[in-house]
Amino acid sequence: MTSKKFVRLRASLAQINTTVGDIPANAGKVRASLRKARNHKSNLVIFPELTLTGYPPEDLLFRENFVRENIKALKSVLPFTGSLIAVLGFVDRDSCGNLFNAAAVLADKKIIHIYHKAELPNYGVFDERRYFTQGTAPAVIDFGGVRLGVSICEDIWQKNSFVYHKEYRDAVSLLVNISASPYHAGKQKERISLLKRLAARIQAPVVYGNLTGGQDELVFDGRSLVLDRSGKILAEANPFEEQLLTVDIPVKPFSGKTARTSVPASYSSIKRVWPAASALKKRASKAGRLSLEEEVYKALVLGTGDYIRKNRFEKVLIGLSGGIDSALAARIAVDALGAQNVIGVTMPSPYTSGETLSDAKRLAGNLGIHCLEFGIEAVLKSYLEIMERVLHESVTGVTEENLQARIRGNLLMALSNKYGYLVLTTGNKSEMATGYCTLYGDMAGGFAVLKDVPKTLVFRLARTRNLSAPKDSIPASILKRAPTAELRLGQKDQDILPPYGLLDRFLECYVEKNMPINRIIKKGIAKSTAYKIKRMVDGNEYKRRQAPPGVKITPKAFGRDRRMPITNRFAG
Repeated sequence: MTSKKFVRLRASLAQINTTVGDIPANAGKVRASLRKARNHKSNLVIFPELTLTGYPPEDLLFRENFVRENIKALKSVLPFTGSLIAVLGFVDRDSCGNLFNAAAVLADKKIIHIYHKAELPNYGVFDERRYFTQGTAPAVIDFGGVRLGVSICEDIWQKNSFVYHKEYRDAVSLLVNISASPYHAGKQKERISLLKRLAARIQAPVVYGNLTGGQDELVFDGRSLVLDRSGKILAEANPFEEQLLTVDIPVKPFSGKTARTSVPASYSSIKRVWPAASALKKRASKAGRLSLEEEVYKALVLGTGDYIRKNRFEKVLIGLSGGIDSALAARIAVDALGAQNVIGVTMPSPYTSGETLSDAKRLAGNLGIHCLEFGIEAVLKSYLEIMERVLHESVTGVTEENLQARIRGNLLMALSNKYGYLVLTTGNKSEMATGYCTLYGDMAGGFAVLKDVPKTLVFRLARTRNLSAPKDSIPASILKRAPTAELRLGQKDQDILPPYGLLDRFLECYVEKNMPINRIIKKGIAKSTAYKIKRMVDGNEYKRRQAPPGVKITPKAFGRDRRMPITNRFAG
C-alpha cells in the first residue's frame, strides 16, 4: 500500500438538539443541516447517535411502528444529500426483528452503507443491551481513496473495540464517531483525553459528533470535536447549544488498488475526487473553556428548559422561601424560560422570619418575576386543631414541621391544576441523599432543578451567576444566611445534618465512588459521623424513588445511575 499526498476534506458536524419520539421534527433538523452543509461546500456531514429517534428512546423501541417510522424518515432525507457524504444515526431492524443501534452512510441520494454498533453500554444510565443486538462487522467506506471508518459512541470507549485493532487502524484514512454522550462535570476532559490517544494511535483524523439538549434527567453538552492524525484539536463546537461546525481536515488517502483482505469485511467504495490539502481554507475556532461552575450552570439551564419545553409546558411555579436553594432554582428557571414564564410563590408560616420573607420578595423583584403570597398560618392551625381534637394530644415536632411543607406542596399543586403550570422543586442532592426533605411537601412537583447538585456547589453556582449581568440578582443576605428550613423557631440545617462541606465529601465517596465505610473513615471523617450519614442515605431510598426527575450533573446521580433496593438490610 502506498499513500498520496494529503487531500482536503471539508466536514460539517451537525450538533443538533433532537426530541425523543418526534421523528418528523428530528428529520426536519437533518434536512436543514444538510442544506446548510451544502452551502458550506462540505464533503462530509455527521449527525449524532440515533438522530432520528432521539436518545435514549428506551421502551419506545418495543413499538414496531416507532421503528418503522424512523426507517421511513431515513429514506425521506435521501434526496437532500446530493453529493454530500452523510453519517446519520437511526434504529435498524433485520428480517428476524433484531434491532440495531445503527449509522447510515448516505451519498448521491442513496444509502451507501449501514453500520451496526458493536459495543453496547450497559452501565450507569445506559441500558442498550435491553434493546439492541450487537453488531459484528466494522465498516470502512472508500470515497475516492479516502477511507472512512464509522463508529458509534461506545465503540471508541472500550479498549478491546475493533477501532484499536491493527488491521482496522491500517485501513482507515479518517474515523467518524457519532455519539449521544451525556454530560457530567468534567466529562469533556475525559473525551478529549480519549480522542487524543485514539487519533495518535490510529494515525488518522477523528471526527467526533455529539448530541446537545436535555432529555428527562440527561443533558447532552455537544462540544463536538475534530482532531488531526497527531491528536491535535482542529475544532471544537460550542457547549450546550446547536451548531453546524465546519472545518477543513487534511486527510491522507489510499492510492492504487488495495486487496479487499486488508480491510474489514463490511466495505463499500464510491467515486470521489479530492482537492489537495494546500486548498485548506475553513479553519474553525475552538470553543473557550468554561469553569466547572459555568458548565454546570449551563447544563442546569439547558436541562431544565428542555424538559419544560419538550413536555409542552409554558410556565413554571416555584416556591420562594428566601433560602439559597429556591433562589438559585428561580434564577435558573428565569435564564431557561424568561422572567415572564416564571411565577414565584411565598408561603410564610408562623416560623418564617421577616428577613427571609423580605429576601424572597426582593429576589422576585430582582429577577422580574410575578410573585404570589399565600400565608399558611390559618391552614396550619386548622390541621393541628383537627388532629388534636381526634387524638386528644398536642401535635408538635416533626409532624408539625412536615405539615407546613405539605400545605405548601398542596398550594403549589393547586395552582398547577388551576393554570396548567409545572411546579419546580428546589431540594439539592445533599438533602435528597439524607432524606432531609418531606414527601408530598417540598418534594411535590414536576421537575427537581437541583436534584443532583450538592449543597456546597449550590452556593458556588449562586455566587458565580451573581458575577454575570444582571449582577447580584440573588441578594447577598441569602448567600450569607445559615441554611434553615424555618419549620420551627431557631431551626438550622446543622441541627440535624453535619456541616455541608463534610457531608458532601462523604457523599462523593459513598454515593459516587462506592467506597466502603471503613475507607471513608480513614479519609478523616469521624466514625460516628460516617455511620450516621450512611444510615440516613441508606434509609431514605424510598423517598428518592418518589422524587421528581432532575438534571444529572455529577458522575453518579440518584436514579438510573444508582439502583439500590428499598428493602435492604446490608450493613456494610
